[in-house]
Formats: sequence, C-alpha cells, structure tokens
Amino acid sequence: MSSPLPPCPHLPAPRAGLDWRALHAFRAADRSGAFYLACLEYGHALWQRGFAARALLCLDRALGADLRGDETELRVQPLPYAAMAWLIAQTPPGVFIGNPRVHFQHYADRMNEPRRDQRRWRAWACWALARAVRPDLAGDPKHQVVEPTLAAIAAALLAHGLPGEAELWRAELARAGEWKKLA
Repeated sequence: MSSPLPPCPHLPAPRAGLDWRALHAFRAADRSGAFYLACLEYGHALWQRGFAARALLCLDRALGADLRGDETELRVQPLPYAAMAWLIAQTPPGVFIGNPRVHFQHYADRMNEPRRDQRRWRAWACWALARAVRPDLAGDPKHQVVEPTLAAIAAALLAHGLPGEAELWRAELARAGEWKKLA
C-alpha cells in the first residue's frame, strides 16, 4: 500500500499494520516512555494514511505523556515540536487538518490535570508553531483568551517543562523563521 502523504523526518517509522490498538494497550497502564513512543509512531502511521488532524491529536497525546526528561525514549525521539510544525506546514490542500491554531488556543485554555501547567504551556508552544508555519490560519475571535507572548511561553516552558524543552521549542520556532517576527 502506498502512502498518500510523505514520511515525516521527525517521527519514528511506523510498523506495518499499526492501528488503534497501539494506544489502547496503555489505557490502564503507565503513560511514560513506551506510551510516548507509541503515540509518535501511531501518529506517523495516521499521517502517512492521510489523517493529518488525527496525527496531530496523537502528537498532543505524546506531549501529555508522564516524562521526567531522562527517559531513553526522549534521547531517541525528542519532544515532537519539530514534527508538529512539519506536519502543520506540510499538510497538502484538500487533506483535513482543521485549524491547528484554534485547536491549540482552545486546548491550552481548557487543560485539566495531571501536570496542567506543563501541558497547557506545551499547547501554547504548539499554538505559536502553528502561527509561525501557517500564518494564514486565523485564531478564534469568539474565544476570549489572552494569547501569550513568545517570551511568556518560553518562560513557562523553562518553569514547567523538561530540561532543555524551552530551547528545543525556541530552536524549532527559529527554524520557522518567526521568533523575532512574532515576539
């Protein structure tokens, strides 16, 4: 079976035949390193099958994994900021992705526990990436939330993220050529 979308260079190659059971296995289990990698791999499988929006949701789940920062899985696959930006930027016309900017705006504003602050600021970080790689996407004017500055996002990732996470995000934002333009 040929893939309708090209492989993402920032995600692990998915195993053949990967389906929803890849994540279902973690329903009642530990959601640390193995769950994180499973989310990335299944997200990549969904992307290659043409399900861009569902792939982004898998990357959301990966960013919500319970990680300390010293896991082997993170050395193999860093937090998926580069993958998130790449998928948003590379989604061809006609492939449904929704509006990632609005998605992350709402997601950040409605975050629940566990690790609410960490996950909230990761959503805002992805919102900023979506703005950088797809400036044509409008925010939701009816959603009355104060959109944070890039400096506020970076500071919050320093405070609530994993070691090196803020720098990883900033590097991806700089790669999009938007750090100074959006600040």
